[in-house]
Amino acid sequence: MTPTRAPRSDARANRAGILDAARLALAGDPHASVDAIARSAGLSRRTLYGHFDDRDALIRELIVAGAQRFNAIAASVADADARRALARLATRLWHEAAHVQVAAALALDEAHVAQTAEALAPLRRAVAQLVERGQHDGSFRTDLTAATLARLIEEVARTVVARVDASSPSAADLAVRTLLSVAGLSWRETDDLLRTHPDVLTEEAG
Repeated sequence: MTPTRAPRSDARANRAGILDAARLALAGDPHASVDAIARSAGLSRRTLYGHFDDRDALIRELIVAGAQRFNAIAASVADADARRALARLATRLWHEAAHVQVAAALALDEAHVAQTAEALAPLRRAVAQLVERGQHDGSFRTDLTAATLARLIEEVARTVVARVDASSPSAADLAVRTLLSVAGLSWRETDDLLRTHPDVLTEEAG
């Protein structure tokens, strides 16, 4: 049996270049065509189709790659305080999503929501566990079930990613305050938390 060959280095470079070009093209135009993406990558349409069957296949790979980053970020948050953990998670995810905001919003579009949900399963589990911990210790609201509150946090985060201007210097602060509010903190409690732990708003994902 002939062993499977690893992709040649130039093929790997072309594929990586296509993905980078797709991120840039989609940031400029969420409906960018295959031709536009190929031009951005400095490649022919034929070369692009040598790596991806169609535009959807390209977007699916972008979703998977982005989800891996998001899942790793969720695993990196280790604060014992559930409120601080949610603030830090929101900040790290925001800084990551802000670099590819339109592409991230595209991934969360209804056309790709099922695949996105599957790819982001580890992140969703982390949020659900965080919500359960926060409800158990009295940090988060308990008028909703943990599953409902976790879903509500996810949906609000999705809206923030899609609608908030990533270039605004207050964007990360707004994202964090919004999610803490959904979790049940008052604006005064959020102010106290962020004043006491300002690092949660200044760090970026590694």
